[in-house]
Amino acid sequence: MSEARIYLIRHGETALNAARILQPPGTPLSERGVAQASRLARRLARSGLVRILSSDLRRAEMTAEALAREAGAPLERDADLAERDFGELRGRAYAELGLDPFAPGYTPPGGESWEAFHGRVERVWQRVDAAARRAGGPIAVVTHGLVCRAVVTRLCELAPGLTCERAGWRNTSLTVLEDAGGWRVTLLDCVAHLDDVAEVGQA
Repeated sequence: MSEARIYLIRHGETALNAARILQPPGTPLSERGVAQASRLARRLARSGLVRILSSDLRRAEMTAEALAREAGAPLERDADLAERDFGELRGRAYAELGLDPFAPGYTPPGGESWEAFHGRVERVWQRVDAAARRAGGPIAVVTHGLVCRAVVTRLCELAPGLTCERAGWRNTSLTVLEDAGGWRVTLLDCVAHLDDVAEVGQA
C-alpha cells in the first residue's frame, strides 16, 4: 500500500452547530466537542501522522490541536480549508431563515457562492495533494462538513461498496483517502471512536 494517505476529518461539536445555528468563525468546541476531539486523537495516536493541516476557524483548530498533542505531528493552518462563508447569515438559526442556505444557486448576502466555494476547495486541495505526496507518511486534514463533502464527491473516487448517500460528515468523522493514482476513499464518515460520546449537527 502506498504511504500517501490522508485522514480527512470534520471538527468536533460546538454549541452552535448542536443548536442548528450558522456559525461565526470564532466558535469554539463545546465540552462534548472537546471530548470527541480527544477520542479522535487517541484513535489516530499511533497512525504515524507526519503532518496536520487545519482550517483556521477555531472549532477546527481546537480539534487539530488535540490531534497534534496526541500524535506529536506538526500543525499548520490554511484559511482556504475553512467552511463556506455564509456572510450575513452567520449567527442565525436555520429555523429563522425562511430559506435553504444550501440550495443550489443560492448565494448568502456577503458570503460565498457555491461556485466560489468549490473553486476555493479545488485550489486548496491541490496544495493538500502535493503535501500528502511528499510527506513520507500519512497526513491529517481537519476541516468542515461542506469541505469534506466537496472533496469526497468532486475530487475523489469511492472504493467499491461505499456510497455518499447517507454520509453526513458527523462531528469528528474520519474519512480515509488512499493514493491510487488519484485519491480513493476507503473509509467514509466513520465515528467508531466516539463510543458513547453523542454527535450532532451538520455545518
